[in-house]
Parts: sequence; structure tokens; C-alpha cells
Amino acid sequence: MLDVQGIDSGYGNVQVLKDLSLRVQAGEILCLLGRNGAGKTTILKTIMGLVRAQKGNIRLEGKDLHLLPAYEVPRRGIGYIPQGRRLFTEMTVAENLQIGLMTRNQGPEVLEEVLDMFPRLRERLDQRAETLSGGEQQMLATARALCLKPKLLLLDEPTEGLQPSMISLIRNAVLALKQQNVAIILVEQRVEAVLEIADRVVFVENGRSALETTPEALQTDKELLHRYIGV
Repeated sequence: MLDVQGIDSGYGNVQVLKDLSLRVQAGEILCLLGRNGAGKTTILKTIMGLVRAQKGNIRLEGKDLHLLPAYEVPRRGIGYIPQGRRLFTEMTVAENLQIGLMTRNQGPEVLEEVLDMFPRLRERLDQRAETLSGGEQQMLATARALCLKPKLLLLDEPTEGLQPSMISLIRNAVLALKQQNVAIILVEQRVEAVLEIADRVVFVENGRSALETTPEALQTDKELLHRYIGV
């Protein structure tokens, strides 16, 4: 599905990613773990074309992404839920969702599928996004990305600051997408959440893929967590 090979990227003269490689298959959840500043968010931004890859290749289903302008990347079937949500706060819930639908020309049946996953949003379609609670805003950011009908979904700290009921809702949505054969890359600091849903885990350290492992291995070798994220 997604194959990232040997990418370098960064901001101006500051190199963040260094010869980084990773892959994720359809119907698989890959979790990225690492200390703050390790490069996890930069990985997602580089896949989306928001940060340009200076070297290496990024391919989705064998087709190059790294040469595309950033606005073309979502049209290839990649949904992105950034840290901080980045909603159009002065627009209504319905208008935010419509932007997601328009990206890949999806119809009302997709909107209905998404609202079935997040029924609270159906009750708030005419509400401005800025008036929603933090959990509802995270629901909206997730729903907007799902309106693309993505093949690949990138999530950056989706449960940050949420109460347990909202965390459970986001978790269930991610697992439902896995069942629909969507490939998922999840950046998450809550180790227990990673262990619950990940198929594979990649530790990111100093802009590199330091180690690939499984949730089962992490449960039996807690030293890995101490070594790579300090817990």
C-alpha cells in the first residue's frame, strides 16, 4: 500500500528525517512511537507533501507521491488528521464535511456512512465548528478525513486531551476502518492505546526508524519503551 524509502526532509536548513523508511499495508495499523522531537509528525507531513522530501521515494500503490504538489496528495486517497485538528472553525460542521467530500468527489452516501459512525455530528450539522467541545472537534476532524473515502489514514495524536468516552469512540472508528481494509498510520503517546490496536510498531529516534517491533514484544520487553520513549 504505502512504501516510504530512504527519505530525508526537514525545515529550511534543519534536517529532521534522515534516510527514513517504513511501510504499511491495506488493513494494517502501524503505530509510530518516539520521544518529542523525534520526527513523528514530520513523517506524516512529508507523506502529505506539506514538507518536501529532499531524498528518497514515497509511493502509494506503486505510484509516486513525493513529486506531487501537496494539494494533490489527498486526491490520491490519503486522509490526514493533524495534531490540533485544523478545522475551518468559522464554518459549520456540514461545511467542514463538505470540504472533505469535495476533495475526491464523494457523494451523499459517503456522508451518511460517516455520520453513522459519529451520530453526535448529525445533531450539530448547522453548528459552527468553533462552538464544539474538544472531543466533538476531534470527531469532526476525523469525520472530515473519512469523507475522502481514504485508502490510507494518517492520525497525529488523535486522543490527546480527550475524555475516556471520546477516546473509545475514536478507537472504535479506527478499528472499523481497519476492517474496511484502510491502511492506518497512527502517531500516539498513549502506550496502552498502541498496544490495544497496533499490528506493528516503529520507534522513531533522531529522524530515523530505529526499531520495528510488535505490541506483543513490547508487552514482554518493557525495556524497549524505556530505551526509546523514556517510560
